[in-house]
Amino acid sequence: QVQLVESGGGSVQPGGSLRLSCAASGSIVGIAAMRWYRQALGKQRELVATLTSGGGRSYDDSVRGRFTISRDNAKNTVYLQMDSLKPEDTAVYVCNQRTSWGREYWGQGTQVTVSS
Repeated sequence: QVQLVESGGGSVQPGGSLRLSCAASGSIVGIAAMRWYRQALGKQRELVATLTSGGGRSYDDSVRGRFTISRDNAKNTVYLQMDSLKPEDTAVYVCNQRTSWGREYWGQGTQVTVSS
């Protein structure tokens, strides 16, 4: 069975950078979209970034220009490069992948903490 495993989270100071990885343990057939969500303490989960299989990208306004979503097809891995991090970026970041036929896969989440 396919698993999504996030890594790369940690604690950084404001202005720092992190790169999150979302690795699939097996092949997922017909991926249509890859997404990163985040959920801050006491808040609802929100969509941060989306990468479609065709290469289209979209971002939440709060991270546009600072975050970049990308993929390495050979490694079955999706990345979220996070630059110029702010305290309000602190959250658990969760990877999601959806197939063209409607199946979704979720990772377990990785903590990102931005504080001085």
